[in-house]
Amino acid sequence: MNNTFETVYSNYTYILIAIGIFFLLFFPLITISEFLFFEPFIVFSIYPETTLSFLLIVILSFFSALAVSMNIYRVKLIKKTKKIGSSIIGTIIGASAGACSCGPIAFSIITTFGTAGSIASSFLNVYEIPIRLTSIGILGVVIFVTTKSLSRECKINL
Repeated sequence: MNNTFETVYSNYTYILIAIGIFFLLFFPLITISEFLFFEPFIVFSIYPETTLSFLLIVILSFFSALAVSMNIYRVKLIKKTKKIGSSIIGTIIGASAGACSCGPIAFSIITTFGTAGSIASSFLNVYEIPIRLTSIGILGVVIFVTTKSLSRECKINL
């Protein structure tokens, strides 16, 4: 499994893709989750009771970056294989599950739907950490399946 990571990330393109995806997920998530404020000053604050939520955002962004960059490598390596779709779908589900659990933006969007919106909003607020943990688990499975797929189907020597 280590040689799979070495093979994928020996090319600097995939390192840059991973870094870009990390920051494209990380900054919007910490802004929406109210860890980073832009007005009236740029302020970054983490309180002791929100440390776990911030740590889960970092892990979610990191796992999403790994999964997406490895799947891009896999798609470029085996373009005509029909088995490509399963791990990409898992990546999309895992990343969107973690991103959708952001409370503040969910409140403003979901409450426009009336009673059902307020029920969904309170669900997201109460179960924000379990939803993020679930999405991290999904992304972990996607990374594992992708590394196994790269080592078996693409015949990377381990």
